[in-house]
Amino acid sequence: MILTHDELCNLTKRTRKDAQAKVLSYMGIDFIKRPDGSVAVSAARVESLLGMGSQSKTIKEVEPKWKEI
Repeated sequence: MILTHDELCNLTKRTRKDAQAKVLSYMGIDFIKRPDGSVAVSAARVESLLGMGSQSKTIKEVEPKWKEI
């Protein structure tokens, strides 16, 4: 999915399209510029860059079943 306008404003702390593009470039976040000048950013890409994606889940430790050994 694509970030909403509000999410993009919250991420960049900017409302102008050109300013959002500059901030995203500075942060190293890939985006696509639309014909109207607005930017489209993948929510999954932002989550993975910020460590909030599914890969950041904690690893569950597995204990052996001592009674079966």
